[in-house]
Amino acid sequence: MKEYRLTDWLPTTKKEVEFRGWDELDVILFSGDAYVDHPSFGAAVIGRILEAEGLRVAMIPQPNWRDDLRDFKKLGRPRLFFGISPGCMDSMVNKYTANKRLRSDDAYTPDARPDMRPEYPSIVYTQILKKLYPDVPVVLGGIEASMRRLTHYDYWQDRVRPSILIDSSADSLIYGMGEKPIVELTRRLKRKLTEIDPKEDTTSITSEYFKQLIVDIPQMVYLEKEVNAQEGDITLFSHEECLEDKKKEAANFRHIEEESNKYAASRILQKVEGQTVIVNPPYPPLTEAELDHSFDLPYTRLPHPKYKGKRIPAYDMIKFSVNVHRGCFGGCAFCTISAHQGKFIVSRSKSSILKEVEAIRELPDFKGYLSDLGGPSANMYQMQGYNLDLCKKCKRPSCIHPKVCPNLNTDHKPLLDIYRAVDALPGIKKSFIGSGVRYDLLLHQSKDPKVNQSTAEYTRELIARHVSGRLKVAPEHTSDSVLDIMRKPPFSQFSEFKKVFDRINREEGLRQQLIPYFISSHPGCKEEDMAELAIITKHQDFHLEQVQDFTPTPMTVATEAWYTGFHPYTLKPIFSAKSQREKLAQRMFFFWYKPEERKNIIHELRRIGRQDLIDKLYGK
Repeated sequence: MKEYRLTDWLPTTKKEVEFRGWDELDVILFSGDAYVDHPSFGAAVIGRILEAEGLRVAMIPQPNWRDDLRDFKKLGRPRLFFGISPGCMDSMVNKYTANKRLRSDDAYTPDARPDMRPEYPSIVYTQILKKLYPDVPVVLGGIEASMRRLTHYDYWQDRVRPSILIDSSADSLIYGMGEKPIVELTRRLKRKLTEIDPKEDTTSITSEYFKQLIVDIPQMVYLEKEVNAQEGDITLFSHEECLEDKKKEAANFRHIEEESNKYAASRILQKVEGQTVIVNPPYPPLTEAELDHSFDLPYTRLPHPKYKGKRIPAYDMIKFSVNVHRGCFGGCAFCTISAHQGKFIVSRSKSSILKEVEAIRELPDFKGYLSDLGGPSANMYQMQGYNLDLCKKCKRPSCIHPKVCPNLNTDHKPLLDIYRAVDALPGIKKSFIGSGVRYDLLLHQSKDPKVNQSTAEYTRELIARHVSGRLKVAPEHTSDSVLDIMRKPPFSQFSEFKKVFDRINREEGLRQQLIPYFISSHPGCKEEDMAELAIITKHQDFHLEQVQDFTPTPMTVATEAWYTGFHPYTLKPIFSAKSQREKLAQRMFFFWYKPEERKNIIHELRRIGRQDLIDKLYGK
């Protein structure tokens, strides 16, 4: 077992900075999460990336924003900028349920305390820093800022809000996965410092210099007073127009999503409050070597020693897991993964993955069981187009809806190779797949018989060797019309996969469960659809556990449809259950088998004149 010293983590206090022998810092990062030095935690990744660039970086996790602000003052001003990483989860999803009830715990906080981060930390932290150090640039990153880079609907405040740059007064934000833009930014800032005239008496970058340096860095978002539109720019309806007209808000979103998922995207402009938000197009997807570099940095893979004796639930969930790729080409209407990570899959090399597994073996409480070899979707590793030139022209948000793209190579052999190489390592007893599996990829019949053979082989090995008693899949609904809006496959594919799952279990002498996930109150879903869901899942002998109400989160097709009442791609009206009564009326159908819900369900179906559905669910 490796022995660690305090200096193996990025410093979090003045004393730890002094232990390193530093008399000043280049970048100070503020994080809404506890500091876990692990590649699954965004703040740690950015900290290590900057450290690898030769910068002196400090981390201030979960600063106290309610006292005399000593956490914001204790390390002084950095030479380059303050960075804010609000957390691995959106702060409002983290704090509130779909019914807007305050959660009693926070998985990213020691001992799950629920009061260690504010609502919208990006805004709160930035406003404090701008009061204390008005001329030091502040750069936002992470899921909270990424999803709020332009005008967006905020479910928790039930209003349309402008770009988070307006509300926070930050100098810029980086959207998506931030390694490349943050490296380019810091290299430019370091060069600028060497050029500054000594007579100007400054040893740090000011907001004035900062703005000049970022205008052409991909994935950066910033505000300008005067903007000359360039050829190819996309100009959205202004924030003020969106406040006046919901259909314009919906129309904007199609451009935002398409540009998020294109290989070569356009610059996006949007006027707001007399300024213009400028969203530079994203970098091309990382190469394998670039992704390996991010994962191969010297993480301790452990929480900072300051948390000794305290449990961080989110860390416990992932400490024995390995992320093998980034990106997702599913394009689900309610999901933010492709808006943040993109639809192009970037996979790690086999050697990088095995290196991380070997590091996990050294952890003090590892017993030989890996909880996950996965990613945003478990089985997309190394999948890409046969003809990449076609992919570079494509703007489809999903490569598998409404049907699997004929240009998509769905070969599962590279992933099988990873599973087998990991399982062959000494000390590995079993590797489980905890990420959700796309069964539509497992059922897809390619024109290449070898690909079909690898998929069948993968399906059997997954079910026989890598399921921890329960396999998670996400049909999400049983109504094909709702599933089409969700960009999910027809429910018949789930039924088909269940037969495959049950057959392989019988042949292997196993008694494993298939655990389906379902959503109620999604745009397009009515009570009749939920009643049908109850009837169909009853006939398949499911008593549903993994269910949730649709929660509108910024920058998804479903959220825009839910708020505006128009589908962003067709601009046709679409129904959504919005009131508490409507949402509860849909949710109760998940629990048709509970005696306390039976009376309510019968009453609701009678109200909408559907005695036939009562008969199907409970008998005449």
